[in-house]
Amino acid sequence: MTVTALGPGLVLAAAVWLLVVELGVRRWIRRRTRYHVWPPGVRLELRQDARLFPEAEPRVRFEINADGERGSDVRGDEAGLFRILVAGGSPAECFALDQPTSWPGTLERLLNAADSLRTLGAGRAHVGNIGRGGIASEHLDLIFEHVLPQYRGLAVIVVMVGGNDVFLWLEDGAPTSVPASSVTVADVFQYQPEQRFGWTPGRWAMMELARRLRRSWLRPVEVREAAGAWVTTARKMRAQARELRTSVPDPAIMVDHFEYHFRRLLLCARAHADRVLVVRQPWFEKEYTAEEAGRLWHGGLGKAWKQAISVYYAQDVLNHLMALVDARAATVADELGVEHLDLRRILAPTLENYYDFVHYTAAGAAVVARTVAAAIRRRSERAQPSPQPALSESSANMVAVT
Repeated sequence: MTVTALGPGLVLAAAVWLLVVELGVRRWIRRRTRYHVWPPGVRLELRQDARLFPEAEPRVRFEINADGERGSDVRGDEAGLFRILVAGGSPAECFALDQPTSWPGTLERLLNAADSLRTLGAGRAHVGNIGRGGIASEHLDLIFEHVLPQYRGLAVIVVMVGGNDVFLWLEDGAPTSVPASSVTVADVFQYQPEQRFGWTPGRWAMMELARRLRRSWLRPVEVREAAGAWVTTARKMRAQARELRTSVPDPAIMVDHFEYHFRRLLLCARAHADRVLVVRQPWFEKEYTAEEAGRLWHGGLGKAWKQAISVYYAQDVLNHLMALVDARAATVADELGVEHLDLRRILAPTLENYYDFVHYTAAGAAVVARTVAAAIRRRSERAQPSPQPALSESSANMVAVT
C-alpha cells in the first residue's frame, strides 16, 4: 500500500501522532533523566592493542551501573553501606585496566575484607568510579555541581585531578590568557536532561529512549577492537616531532585557573560527603632510559588521539608544570582542611607502575589502591569513639566526621 493510497488525511494524522509522541518522549526524558558522566547500563569489552604495554590485559571490562558509575550495582538505602565516589580524569578512569584490577576496583575489594569492614563499622563497601579521560579541574567542578546533589549518604569522595589542566593548556599552545569558560554540560555528561534532539530519525527522542531501554533490559556488550592503538601512533609522533619546545610562557595563568576550580570542587565535595580525600595525581618523572622515553606521548600542540602533531613540549617542561599544579593542590587542600595523599612518595617511577607519563599498569594501580585503602582505614580508626553507651546513627556520624 502506498502513501497515496492511504489518503492525505491518514498521512496527516500519522504525522501529528508521531509529533505528539516525540514531543511527549522528549518531555519525559528531560524530566526523568539525571546527570551521568557515563550512560547507565553500558557494558564495554575492550580488546586491547598488544603494543599499549607488555603487561596489558588482552580484554578489559568496562561496566556502568544504574547510577552512571563504573562499578557494581548498589542501593543507596542499603543498611551498613560505606559508599565511596571516585572522580577525576583518566588516571582515575583506568580505561586500560579491567574493572577489578583498576585501582578503584581493587580499592573496593580491599575495603570489603572483614578486618576493613570492622574498622569502617560497615556491612559493605561500594566504590563507584565516575572518572573520565580528558577531565580537568574545570570539568570536574561542573560535574560535582550537577552530580553530587543526586547522592545521599556518601562516606568518602576521592578526587584525583590536575594532569589534564597541564595537558589541555599545552594542547592550546600555552595561551597567556584563559578564555571565558567553554565547558558545557554536553562536554562532560553523556546522559543529561538538557540533551538536544533533532528531527532526523537518529536524533529522535524515541530512538534515544529505545537505546536506553535496550541497555537497561538487555545489557548488551559492545566490543571495541584494537583499543589503545592510537597511543602507539601518538608515541611515534612525539619521537619524530619536528619541533621540541623547551619553554612556555608564565604558567601562573594555568595554575591559578586550576586553583579556582579545584577550590570550588573541593568545597562542593565537602558539602556532600562525610569526608573528602585528595589523591594528588602522580607522574612518571626520572632520568629516562630510551625504552622509558619511548613510552611517553603527552605534551603535544594538539590532541594526539585525533590529530597529527609535529610540535611538542620537552619532557622537562611537563615535569615542571605537573610539579606546580601538584604543589598548588596541596596548598589548597591544606587551606581547606582537606586530607591529601602524595603518591609520588610511594609509587616508584618505573615501567612496572606506569605505562606512560600518568597512567598506571595493573601493578601500579594496586599500589594506588593499597595506599588509598590504608588512608581510609587509618582515618576511620582514629574516628572510632571510646567505649560508651550506644549513640544514635546520626550522632555516630557526627563523631566520625569530627
